[in-house]
Amino acid sequence: MKHEKTHQNTPPAHQQAGFLSMKLLMGVFIGILLWGGFNWSLEMTNTESYCLSCHEMQGISFDELQETVHYSNRTGVRASCPDCHVPKEWTHKVVQKISAAIRELPAHWSGKLDTPEKFEEHRLAMATLEWNRMKANGSRECKNCHDSKSMDYTKQEPRSSARHEEAEAEGKTCIDCHKGIAHHLPKGWKEASKEATDKK
Repeated sequence: MKHEKTHQNTPPAHQQAGFLSMKLLMGVFIGILLWGGFNWSLEMTNTESYCLSCHEMQGISFDELQETVHYSNRTGVRASCPDCHVPKEWTHKVVQKISAAIRELPAHWSGKLDTPEKFEEHRLAMATLEWNRMKANGSRECKNCHDSKSMDYTKQEPRSSARHEEAEAEGKTCIDCHKGIAHHLPKGWKEASKEATDKK
C-alpha cells in the first residue's frame, strides 16, 4: 500500500521535465537581469556627470581639466574623467571601480577632501597613487588614444620626437614624462618622483 501511495504522488516524467525547464528558464532570466543590471550600473558610474556628482571634483579637479588641451582643442576631441582614470577592458574596469570605491567613497562621506585646503593637503598622495597605477599598467588609459606605433615623429617638433623615440627605446611609459597634463602638479612632486625612481 505504501509503495502505491508514493508512486501516485510522484509527478509523471514529462511534468518533472517541464518543471526543470521552467526553473532553468527562470534562472537564465534572473541571471540576465542581474548581469544587465550590474553592467548598467557600471556604465552609469563611468560617466563624467557621475564623477561630477561629488562636489570635490567641481571647483578643483574638473576646473583644472578645463584649462587643458585634453578638454578643449582645435580637433574637438575631449577626454573626460573616465577616459583617463578608468580602463576600457571589462576586467580591468571592474578592478579599478572596486579599488576606487574602497578609497573614494569613504573619503567623500567623511569629508576628507571637502574643502580646497583639504584637497591640497592630500593632492600629492592622490597624484602619486594615480601615477604609480599608470606606471604599473604602462599608461594603459593614455594609449586608448595615443599609440606610439601610430605616431609620425616627422610631424612632431624635433624636441618632442627626440624625447618620444628616447622614451620608447628606454621602455618608459607616458606618465614618466607627462605628469600634470590634466591637473595642477602638487607641491613636492619632483622630490616624490625622484624618490619613486630611486627605489627601482
